[in-house]
Amino acid sequence: MTEPSMLHVEEATKAFGGILALNRVSFDLRQGDILGIIGPNGSGKTTLVNCITGFVKMTSGHIFFKGHDITSKPAHKIADMGVTRTFQIMRPYYSLPAYKNLVIPLFSPRAKRTGGWRGGGKLGDRNTVGIDILEEIGFERDSFVPYKMASTLPTGYLKRLELARCLALRPEIIICDEVFSGLSMSEIASMVPLIERLQMDGITLIMIEHRLRELFRVANRVMVLNFGQKLVEGTPQEVMADEKVKEAYFGSEEVEEVMTYA
Repeated sequence: MTEPSMLHVEEATKAFGGILALNRVSFDLRQGDILGIIGPNGSGKTTLVNCITGFVKMTSGHIFFKGHDITSKPAHKIADMGVTRTFQIMRPYYSLPAYKNLVIPLFSPRAKRTGGWRGGGKLGDRNTVGIDILEEIGFERDSFVPYKMASTLPTGYLKRLELARCLALRPEIIICDEVFSGLSMSEIASMVPLIERLQMDGITLIMIEHRLRELFRVANRVMVLNFGQKLVEGTPQEVMADEKVKEAYFGSEEVEEVMTYA
């Protein structure tokens, strides 16, 4: 018996004027998946995420989360249901310390309704819970880093802060928009086990990535977009062996790395 989809995207279409950024894209996300979404620049990856999370209204199509139609729901309602996302261009509260960035989502209706964070902290001490979450995703608890202003943090910490803000909402799905982008090799090496641990903790993930080598270490399925259309979906090995994928990537800056897996 086929396991029901946690997220079902049905013919998602988005037109900006006369340009089709998404053209009838459909896929299913099962609980426990790490689904990678790849494609050349401008292929519609971020537009798809924006549609799923309510930041952009689709021209046509439907999106269902756990059987509920979320197509027309605003972003904050979708987040409140448990579908969260990071941003390719980080959006912290720069004028607040890192841990205070988590106090704000910990005041959300979802955090109140679910009774705190999975680490066991109490909502009555959100500062402590915020620091607990930061420690979980790689901030050194006994250092001054959690107390630094977000505006002073390097990219590696800001990427982790994006994930921490999602975790503060106790999500069921996290959509990561290029979480490896801009990181050093050592930072990526420490980020990969974190992604794996999130999956082990029961969180389902969608990852948009250009860093294919790292993505293929964690993703069990990959979907390829090109010019707003879905080209192929399958395991990393199946996808990279597909001739349509090779053609889509031909001449792009990622082609050498992609062909490594063909």
